[in-house]
Amino acid sequence: MTAPADIALRFDTLRALRAERPEAVREAHAERARRDVIRGDGRLFIVAADHPARGALAVGGEADAMADRYRLLERLTEALRHPGVDGVLGTPDIIDDLALLGLLDDKVVVGSMNRGGLRGASFEMDDRFTGYDVRSMVASGIDFAKVLLRVNLADSGTAATLEAAARAVTDAADAHLPIMLEPFMSRWVDGRVVNDLTPDAVILSLAIAAGLGGSSAYTWMKLPVVPDMERVMAATTLPTLLLGGEGGDDPDETFASWEDALALPGVRGLTVGRTLLYPPDGDVAGAVDIAARLVHPDL
Repeated sequence: MTAPADIALRFDTLRALRAERPEAVREAHAERARRDVIRGDGRLFIVAADHPARGALAVGGEADAMADRYRLLERLTEALRHPGVDGVLGTPDIIDDLALLGLLDDKVVVGSMNRGGLRGASFEMDDRFTGYDVRSMVASGIDFAKVLLRVNLADSGTAATLEAAARAVTDAADAHLPIMLEPFMSRWVDGRVVNDLTPDAVILSLAIAAGLGGSSAYTWMKLPVVPDMERVMAATTLPTLLLGGEGGDDPDETFASWEDALALPGVRGLTVGRTLLYPPDGDVAGAVDIAARLVHPDL
């Protein structure tokens, strides 16, 4: 995938602004055209790009696929230009880059809060809040918050993560800031954390996450697409975005599973990252277009 000439020139400007005018980041956020989170058909298609900050750079068999920031920004540019993409999820470094590039107008911007549970670290389950906090999101005009919540009943690090997540939910509700929780039941397997994607485990993680914080008024769920999604969605009244995950070997099968799950009551849309930004055939625009039309059939 080759970047258009205008993008390469804008990267020059981006580097200059970061070095010479750091206040341009604040100005870019203040000047961007904002939108209502829910509008039109009431559904959301969010592209996720918060993986690098947790040390998760691999896509498929390519260990450092997300290491090249310019390559990632090129792919995000391609995705955000699609009218069916409602917004983007990222850590401050990525969101600030996109703001400086002028790519966030009329988009829902989702701030990723906890990235401290680094992939493969001994402290991975103590998933510290090292990204956005509610105060900084409100100050920057971020529209939505996101929290990863992996629950490992055999690892005491989970307790600190649960407490911090509950505090984030309370703070977000006080600020009238929507916040999506991405819960998993997790366990250690051969030195790495593995998420349990059985329906029973997803339902259990959902039950734990939904009760966090002093108010659920602004809480959303971000849930993986698993077998028996009807039973999963029957476990909550909270608005839910589907997690696209890494996808499988058959893109058609992946898209079909999303389409079925999007038809369920309570499902409000889709949040996908690597599956669309790094598709097997390299066609970012094509993959994004298919997913956008699943979320917004009237496009």
